[in-house]
Amino acid sequence: MSQIDQLKAAFAATFNTEALATYQAPGRVNLIGEHTDYNDGFVLPTAINYQTVVACTLNGTNRIEVLACDFDNETHVIDLNVPITRQSSPEWVNYVRGVIVEFQRLGVQLSGLSMAITGNVPQGAGLSSSAALEVAVGTALNDLFNAQLSPTDIALLSQRAENDFVGCNCGIMDQLISATGVADGAQLIDCRDLSTQTVDIPTDLQILVINSNVKRGLVDSAYNQRREQCEAVAKHFNVKALRDISSAELNARVDELDGELFQRARHVVTENERTLIAAEALNNGDIAMVSRLMQASHASMRDDFNITVAPIDWLVDNIHEQLGLKGGVRMTGGGFGGCVVALVPQGLVAAVIQLVEQHYEAATGLVADIYLCNSSQGAGRID
Repeated sequence: MSQIDQLKAAFAATFNTEALATYQAPGRVNLIGEHTDYNDGFVLPTAINYQTVVACTLNGTNRIEVLACDFDNETHVIDLNVPITRQSSPEWVNYVRGVIVEFQRLGVQLSGLSMAITGNVPQGAGLSSSAALEVAVGTALNDLFNAQLSPTDIALLSQRAENDFVGCNCGIMDQLISATGVADGAQLIDCRDLSTQTVDIPTDLQILVINSNVKRGLVDSAYNQRREQCEAVAKHFNVKALRDISSAELNARVDELDGELFQRARHVVTENERTLIAAEALNNGDIAMVSRLMQASHASMRDDFNITVAPIDWLVDNIHEQLGLKGGVRMTGGGFGGCVVALVPQGLVAAVIQLVEQHYEAATGLVADIYLCNSSQGAGRID
């Protein structure tokens, strides 16, 4: 039975009725452009074929009933007659509640709904399962209540839900690529004006995502510290964001900055430059250039932004040695664990998987999870 068939069966068993409509929103992996989004910079993510799926029907009440199929069929009721507040547990309900609050703030008249949710975006792996959940729920509410929001509007609404309701001060990349992704390509996103440009991924390249399974600690505090450091440098240069500084300008004033602040800024400034060049190189099929840029991106995250860990570095170093200039590999996501993304020629996929399966555990004491990914269409109705 497919994921959607299982969802509809669970819906019918719980709510004693059939689902009226089904919606999906994909997770994502970022090929290059890390910690640039909240600096008004450039990112190059692709939506992937792992998704959150939501089945819904109007129920004629003023209550939204939610079934979480992936959490032991846990149910949660949201009463639209009373103010919706953040819950201490379970955590997943706050993503749903936050999106509902944002629709209410826009003046959208919501009514009762029965909703079942499932998904196969790996949780805690840095592939944006939370954004996929927010965007899937937002896409469903937008359609069912005729809110007439654009995909970008839904992404912004979902980001506000995560920032203001859930309490994670994330940038816009995750929600935007989930809402606007395209099949067979990545999206070069300008995080200042939210414009997007489709970038072709050569058909011979397989997207490989390897979850290091490093338990990530202090991620939020480290993320917030990096963000504050970037904002401090932008303020020193009297610009809105680091996006407005070139490498030459930064290097010319290196003596004005504390050494660590300079390193943080250097990562972001050079990462923006790498991302723009990588988008052009991918479009031109220049995989050797993409390989060099991904390697430089990882080194910058390791040495200037200090967000990689030893198991992640092991994966990147060893996979890069296997690929040479025929493909690229780097850490992806916020850092301190999480995933590595690799663009691998079809002929080397088996060798890379074998490398990880045979040697990673012995080197690190951890077992990696490997995902073969394809670029996917963004959120929408699927039935």
